[in-house]
Amino acid sequence: MRSPHRMTQDTDRSPEAPAPTDAPATPAPRYGPYDSNPEWDNPYEQLAGLDDRAVDTFLQKDPDAFDTFETGETPAYEPPPPAPSRRRRPRGRGPFRRALGHLSRGAKITVGILVLAAFLTLGDRWAVLYAENKAEESLKNSMNLTAAPEVDIDGFPFLTQVAARRLDTVHLTVPDVAAGRVSLAEVSATGHDVRISGEGLTGVDGADIGGVDGEVRLSFDDLGRELGASQVTFTGKGTDRVLARGTLPVAGHELALRADALIRRDGDRGVSTEVTGMRLDIGDLAVFRPGTGPNDGLHLTPSSLKKLTDETTKAKALLSVPAIVHALGVPDSQIRAALDNDRKLADLLGTPAVVDDLLAVNLVDLAAAHPDVLRRLGIDPNLLDALTGLTRPQLADRLTLGFTLPELPGEGDVRLRDVRVEPDGILVRLEGTGVSFGK
Repeated sequence: MRSPHRMTQDTDRSPEAPAPTDAPATPAPRYGPYDSNPEWDNPYEQLAGLDDRAVDTFLQKDPDAFDTFETGETPAYEPPPPAPSRRRRPRGRGPFRRALGHLSRGAKITVGILVLAAFLTLGDRWAVLYAENKAEESLKNSMNLTAAPEVDIDGFPFLTQVAARRLDTVHLTVPDVAAGRVSLAEVSATGHDVRISGEGLTGVDGADIGGVDGEVRLSFDDLGRELGASQVTFTGKGTDRVLARGTLPVAGHELALRADALIRRDGDRGVSTEVTGMRLDIGDLAVFRPGTGPNDGLHLTPSSLKKLTDETTKAKALLSVPAIVHALGVPDSQIRAALDNDRKLADLLGTPAVVDDLLAVNLVDLAAAHPDVLRRLGIDPNLLDALTGLTRPQLADRLTLGFTLPELPGEGDVRLRDVRVEPDGILVRLEGTGVSFGK
């Protein structure tokens, strides 16, 4: 059978004329085992008759095929792709081991030592964190703290220190420690030469601290809230004095408060406060100082006396009180002349001696016999009653900043070393020996 691409088409033939045939007119005799049967058909002819397009399709030329007969070219040889390698990698030879395979023996030993040191460091840090957490829980429960303290153990490696049952340095920070009426913003201490007791590397039942030094800080920002005087601010002045400035509500009136507090050490465990220069200003009209001294009580201010020269009604009401006239030591004739003549009244009130005498008059004594005079001066009698009920100890108690160190849960001696006032609070330095916890 001829190849389809070598079959050529006779262009001399007419497309309408039937194709010539070389077959003889008389069919050739059949040869085969069934020649005697006139009805026998060739099975290949039957198969060819199933699809008339089979031969036509077979004879069509593939447009994508490379026809070497027509072009006369030989296609380039393309070798078949290589078969994938089926060789398996040896087990246990990861990238890390393959990288180590190129290192020298000394380098491998160095890498091994570094890896071992890293694991030992991680284990040591885990052990110190565990010990710190256990110590924090123990201190919180033993000291009845509202917040857990912070324990920091110095030194490396930690496990060797625990094995020797001795720590070099331990830092302790406790926030918000109650100390009487006030709370200490922060108590920080450092223990040296700490000997611990317990079983195992992480078992700590108690500790004996050879020496302790620390600090206690009392914040000015928390004092107003804790003392019930939220409208009073505290600021440091020098190294031993605190200034209190603000307002204090009395009988429905907001009075300006001014006071100074002297801070000093009280024994080995306490800090005391001495409040001085305490006064309540009723505007610029009068000043109240609690106490029974000559300068205590309710007194007019120099600015209010200067205004009396322009307000003759108030001035005449004040000079109409015999006790005031007697305190001034001015003759009655001069007083009557001043009450009848405004110019003479102004001259009298402008006399320095008279001004000093009027400033020394205690209006508390005047109010008992002449309450109307206080009303004319613009002072509420109810306010005066409330002020007379305030004693110096009562006001001083509102501003006291003293405190005492809380008791330690174990044994030992912790005392104050010095007390110092800073711009933002009071700083107290501590020292101690023979402190023990737990056991």
